[in-house]
Amino acid sequence: MDERRAEPDHNTGVTNPVSLYGEFTVTGNRKVRCAVSLTEKDLIVQRLSSTPVGRNKVVLSLKDCVGCRAYLEDDNADPAAYLSAYFYPLKRRWMSSGVSRQRVEHCFRLAALQDPRANLEEAEKWARAVRERSARQQYLRDGVLMSQLSRPCRMMLLVNPQSGKGQALTLYNNHIQRMLNEAGVPHTLVITERQNHARELVREADLSQWDALVIMSGDGLLFEVINGLLERADWETAIRTPLGILPGGSGNALAASIHHYSRSSLVSSEELLLSCGFLLCKGLVSRMDLVSVQLSSSPRLFSFLSLAWGFVADVDIESEKYRHVGAARFTVGTLVRLASLRVYRGRLAYLPAPDQESLRNNVTLHCNNQTLSHSSRDSVGQNTFHNSCHSNNSLKGRRTESTPSRSPCKALSGPPDSLLLPLDQQLPGDWVVEQEEDFVLMLAMYQSHLAEDLLAAPGAAPDDGVIHLFYVRAGISRAALLKLFLAMEKGTHLGTNCQHLVYVKVRALRLEPFSPNGIITVDGEVVEYGPLQAEVHRGLARLITG
Repeated sequence: MDERRAEPDHNTGVTNPVSLYGEFTVTGNRKVRCAVSLTEKDLIVQRLSSTPVGRNKVVLSLKDCVGCRAYLEDDNADPAAYLSAYFYPLKRRWMSSGVSRQRVEHCFRLAALQDPRANLEEAEKWARAVRERSARQQYLRDGVLMSQLSRPCRMMLLVNPQSGKGQALTLYNNHIQRMLNEAGVPHTLVITERQNHARELVREADLSQWDALVIMSGDGLLFEVINGLLERADWETAIRTPLGILPGGSGNALAASIHHYSRSSLVSSEELLLSCGFLLCKGLVSRMDLVSVQLSSSPRLFSFLSLAWGFVADVDIESEKYRHVGAARFTVGTLVRLASLRVYRGRLAYLPAPDQESLRNNVTLHCNNQTLSHSSRDSVGQNTFHNSCHSNNSLKGRRTESTPSRSPCKALSGPPDSLLLPLDQQLPGDWVVEQEEDFVLMLAMYQSHLAEDLLAAPGAAPDDGVIHLFYVRAGISRAALLKLFLAMEKGTHLGTNCQHLVYVKVRALRLEPFSPNGIITVDGEVVEYGPLQAEVHRGLARLITG
């Protein structure tokens, strides 16, 4: 049946015309009959019974739909065709407050005709219509219309079976395989066997065979993939391959960041996996900043998440022994390190980011005849927390641009570092140089989350073109440092008025550790201990963010 009616949009009150209408029985219970209506935005299921309408009506937003399929059963005696639609709406949790994405499947039996092929054609017409309307839902983020993966999308899915609690493969089998099948996404599963396996694989792979590379692991596997892509001769094309991540490790910082960018409420564990799986199936793509990191004698690295020295790096690496407890390893590691707090001596310098207002003006877009800015974040002056003076680092008389790079890394693959001089050369006058002093930690972030439950840079976006630099000077008490990290769980640490914390947005930085021993990490991976410098490359990579 193809009757056209109208249904009110429950968000706007505007009436949406019904493009398809039919009456079908519910699979598994032929006594239950439903009126099913498809509008441009919703699939509406109304159970036909004497019960009042409101109790039997379900409105499913097509924005929450990942897929729909039509099929015949194996029973040759049954002429019916079947229609299954898969949704992951935000629903209230059973046992706690808040909402999370939960799987909802609606399956209908179409048997108006005796010819199975005719019934299948009708079911396929519905399935196509649901998929097309779901794909037409527009997604704006900060006023920007996001691009989508091509359909069908061919994915390479890399799984590290040893990450986190060692359950990544089980989580794939229990959740992700089904979600991708529901979304009609063909994928090839690759199980990594050793460290740098993924790096070697993507460095040599024929990327024309894949529309996206997806990682199911902790953040370390994505670090391998990004650096493998940038080691290719065709790195400029390779690094634009859309990258996806599914939480399968103990940190899962990028997965938590992607969930945060979707403006969803806080979730963890399998709820985070379902959220990221849903966003992956929607296939919306954003640009992502990468940060090049130059070390004194090791090859240049590219980072997507963080650069850490001191307390944060110590906790990250020293808590590896507690990996079997999953994300709780960081809590245990934090308490252990607080008990014997270390102080590190060094010098830190950075190039402050330009006024964020001018940044916004450069990326203003026009959408639906309205002027929409790419970002609505505050200027660097409004987001800089300085609690002591830079007495020997006046910002007066700054040059308008830095000296062109004479970095030895320029010949390597990947973009050149235009803001960095060789590590043994004096910095330009527009850099801020801190005096040699004692630090508890230095943390450079370019995503919002440092771990599933640590919202370290609440103002960060995947392509804001800045490094969010935090450092804590020596003299902070254990209680104050613990308070800082507890506040970081909700992203309120910048409001604690901690006199030892400094936060500034920068485009580049240089760190010179003077303490003989210590740990430096890039995206949670230990790197050479010694002087280093870093520069952000805006929007270099592509990230599937839904």
